[in-house]
Amino acid sequence: MRPFTYTRAKTPAEAAAAVAATPGAKFIAGGTNLLDLMKLEIETPAHLVDVQDLQLDRIEPTDNGGLRIGALVTNTSLASDARVRRDYGVLTRAIVAGASGQLRNKATTAGNLLQRTRCPYFYDTNQACNKRKPGSGCAAIGGYSRQLGIIGTSDACIATYPGDMAVAMRVLDATIETIDGAGATRRIAIGDFHRLPGDAPHIDTNLKPGELITAVTLPRPLGGTHVYRKVRDRASYAYALVSVAAVIQKDGTGRAAIGGIAPRPWRSEAAEAAMPQGAKAVADRLLADARPTRDNAFKVPLVARTLSAAIHEATGTTQHPVTQEQGA
Repeated sequence: MRPFTYTRAKTPAEAAAAVAATPGAKFIAGGTNLLDLMKLEIETPAHLVDVQDLQLDRIEPTDNGGLRIGALVTNTSLASDARVRRDYGVLTRAIVAGASGQLRNKATTAGNLLQRTRCPYFYDTNQACNKRKPGSGCAAIGGYSRQLGIIGTSDACIATYPGDMAVAMRVLDATIETIDGAGATRRIAIGDFHRLPGDAPHIDTNLKPGELITAVTLPRPLGGTHVYRKVRDRASYAYALVSVAAVIQKDGTGRAAIGGIAPRPWRSEAAEAAMPQGAKAVADRLLADARPTRDNAFKVPLVARTLSAAIHEATGTTQHPVTQEQGA
């Protein structure tokens, strides 16, 4: 790990101003992703601004019947909150499906959203990676790509977003609140938060330099049945090959966001219009522009199968079988 300087901010505006004014500075809270990357010298911030004292750790009701989740609410606290479990069950299920209990106790809401989109080649500093070193190439393209993206990728990067929580927040239409170095605030729809790689895969989000997440707001509850299904290579502590966050209504309509297949949680409201016609109809529209590799082409039918299983689970009909490694 390379040397760095460190300060603890007292207010969100102070934290944002400090990072905006210091080249190479980053925020740190739980540090469950950043510290790992610093140890590998993939991330080498010159300065860390600790935001743990900012008192952004409360979950509060909003005026329109939703919830406002502070940026520093831990994953454990969020998943176990009675209001979240009752009204936003897909979020609880997604969080519990990710990482270990120890990590959930430390990881924060904002930090979880800011996980780097990554792949095994990103972690190997001996391999070419446009995310780690822009312009160096992508060893994953033409390499082993079984776990990597099938849609939303580019000729510069085929990594996938690894989180579970954001997939559920995408289906719930969450909004992210921020403050920048000048003290200005804004709200970002979660569908606009994570960037596709294009020719700049080293930029994961649409945050401006020094912009700090202060909260995530959930709209009023959707009702319906909430399901989160995660297909992975082993039973726990593994990234998704495919995951589905779904909210299904009694009339067969619903919403679904997919994880494990793209550089961000993948959702198409236009595809959801086909929900009453079945999972395959939704998946066909959702993946119309898919560009799978030879190694991960199995993910295309696996999306349909996992979505089918989620719909059947929500409606109480006979569950469609989904294997751990469908088509592998």
